[in-house]
Amino acid sequence: MAESGGARRPRGDRERLGPRRRAPRPGREPRQSVPPAERGSPPSERSAVRSVTRGHAGSTRGAAACSRRPRMKKKARPRSAGSEEVTRNEEVSRSEEVVRSEEAALSEEVARSEEMAAAGLSVTVTHSNEKHDLQVIPQEGCSEPIVQDLAQVVEEATGVPLPFQKLIFKGKSLKEMKTPLSALGIQNGCRIMLIGKKNSSEEEVELKKLKDLERSVEKIAHQLEELNKELTGIQQGFLAKDLQAEALCKLDRRIKATIEQFMKILEEIDTLILPENFKDSRMKRKGLVKRIQGFLAECDTVEQNICLETERLQSTNLALAD
Repeated sequence: MAESGGARRPRGDRERLGPRRRAPRPGREPRQSVPPAERGSPPSERSAVRSVTRGHAGSTRGAAACSRRPRMKKKARPRSAGSEEVTRNEEVSRSEEVVRSEEAALSEEVARSEEMAAAGLSVTVTHSNEKHDLQVIPQEGCSEPIVQDLAQVVEEATGVPLPFQKLIFKGKSLKEMKTPLSALGIQNGCRIMLIGKKNSSEEEVELKKLKDLERSVEKIAHQLEELNKELTGIQQGFLAKDLQAEALCKLDRRIKATIEQFMKILEEIDTLILPENFKDSRMKRKGLVKRIQGFLAECDTVEQNICLETERLQSTNLALAD
């Protein structure tokens, strides 16, 4: 290295050199120095001036904004008499529609109750493993059937006396006998459960006797109906004059036989001995006696009409003979 570069000077022995100056580039004029007075303020001072100027302008804008008047709400224009009248008419029409809808609902409910009262109510009563389709008809003077009407129909169909019945609908027991069925939500096709024990075996025997007598009464009542139709035909002249006397004589014999049959059934009913605790049997016997008495009164009327028709025919024949 000593040979190639020559001897190096130690750092401490170096001579202090002056400031380096770059050689001027070709094609460029040398920069001339400008005196400080002509240069103006330094950049730091110029930025401070700009910030102060901006702040002053901003404060001026804020003051101008603060000096503006606050916004006032516009006053609502008063409604005209025509608009108020239209509003009132709309309210009146709305109330009239409500009244009409209420009246329509009320009329439908009244029509439904009248229909129920006329046709009765069809329900299904389940007792043990038996199902009974029953028609519940309201009592005279009532607009719709009540719980008591249902209990009586159930008693006739199942044989369970009313005091021992427990009717249940949708988990609720029907205890109030005067309550309408519609108030309990019972409609056509509803199912009602019956809990209750039938009559004792001794009372069942007596009930069977009464039911047999009741069937006999129905047969005799049918004979009475046919006899009454024949008498009506004779009175209206549907039978020849020469056959009327014999027909009236036969009708008289038949009506007397019918009265005798009814009286015989009454005697059989009187022979039945029913204890006081046989409430169902005693009630059924009482109802059967009333029916027979009604049929006997009808027989008396038919017998009187036969006698009157016979007398009229005899007087007519005598007049023709004379």
